[in-house]
Amino acid sequence: MTNDITTILTVGIDLGDRRSEVCVLGSDGEVKRRFGVATTREGLEKKLGGLVRARVVIEVGTHSPWVSRWLEAKGHEVIVANARAVRSIAESDRKTDRNDAEQLARLGRADPKLLRPIRHRGEAAQRHRMLLTVRDHLVRTRSSFVVQARGLAKALGERLPKCKAETFAKKMRREVGTDVFPAMDVIVTTVEQLDAQIAALDAQLDELARRAYPETELLRQVSGVGPITALAFVLTLEDPRRFAKSRAVGPFLGLTVRKRQSGSRDPALRITKAGDPFLRRLLLQGAHYILARGPDCDLRRFGLRVMARRGRAKAAIAVTRKLAVRLHHLWRNGEVYQPLYDAERKALAAA
Repeated sequence: MTNDITTILTVGIDLGDRRSEVCVLGSDGEVKRRFGVATTREGLEKKLGGLVRARVVIEVGTHSPWVSRWLEAKGHEVIVANARAVRSIAESDRKTDRNDAEQLARLGRADPKLLRPIRHRGEAAQRHRMLLTVRDHLVRTRSSFVVQARGLAKALGERLPKCKAETFAKKMRREVGTDVFPAMDVIVTTVEQLDAQIAALDAQLDELARRAYPETELLRQVSGVGPITALAFVLTLEDPRRFAKSRAVGPFLGLTVRKRQSGSRDPALRITKAGDPFLRRLLLQGAHYILARGPDCDLRRFGLRVMARRGRAKAAIAVTRKLAVRLHHLWRNGEVYQPLYDAERKALAAA
């Protein structure tokens, strides 16, 4: 596209799966141009390749990672709007793709901070993160087969022995057999295949962590943080310096409480659950391990104190948040983990 607009531009792009709508605002806030574009590299190059440097606003979504990288490579200032910050678009009475593109542009022109912009990870990290996503899907699929097998057996008055999903197939082969109900052998065989695929991915991810992300070893010093959690943490945050303080990691991962304060009302609400749900789930699993059977450490002592006052669920969230902060601190400073650092410091101060 040959662009004859010489003023400062703000561009809103409503990204669709196949086709996107573009709205270009001039420095005076007036619409200078509207047009559609195919959501492909070729389509963007044809329609936006000649656009002078502009502030471009897109909403986070399936295509936003690669589109934002393409736009940045063209020299544009790119703002990826947080979906939570642009709910007014989804709730509008005049919602169309053209109107959505214009509203994104106007919000970006007014004050980018209103969009609570997010930063996508780099392409290499995104590709590596896909390995974790596929593994997670395989693990969840295996669990669903095991749950289904137990449910079908119960319907016939049978009860399969307790075991973890990863040992289910071996236990069935050795102790129970595969004739409990029709197609039980299909479930066991499928679970065995999933076991093999998960094991192969685990080996690949372990090699990836050692070769490309040696900093994961710093995080694995903490009991309850294994190679998957450590790698997910590094690939999600990508750069520890993006947070000035480790405490900022809690809100980033949606581990802080929502606020709905108005006048004298300040109700107790649940956590925001903003940010990455996969990493948050992994960290929560680590927190449950620390609380249930982890070794003595500051995190466990803290969690047990919270549990005594507020219950296990609240304690697990509190430990998850503190665990995320501790992992970022270790990563940023490259420190050796001291499980009872806080307790020893307090003891020395009291002496």
